[in-house]
Amino acid sequence: MPALVRLYITHSLIGFGIAALFVAILLWFNVANLWHLVTHSDIGWMAVALMVLFNGIVFSGVQFGIAIMRMADEDDDTGGKRDALPLMAPNPVPVPVETRQKR
Repeated sequence: MPALVRLYITHSLIGFGIAALFVAILLWFNVANLWHLVTHSDIGWMAVALMVLFNGIVFSGVQFGIAIMRMADEDDDTGGKRDALPLMAPNPVPVPVETRQKR
């Protein structure tokens, strides 16, 4: 398996683990009365599964983005430097416009 695919899968699983922990904390602290809503509904398990799924998508994307950004070399000096642009004075040009006289 290519290293990049292995990196993506690993950090996606880490992100889904963080999402599961996040949803568990939300339920444990009863934020917005979620524990009551989930336990007193016949499809509360589906709400928990969807919260884990959607938060997992977000957290795994963030986790993978952080992992990619941390791969930069310490001695990388190729980006972010631009030569100063010369200051140019604006040179206005008159543009003739034909108008009709109103009667």
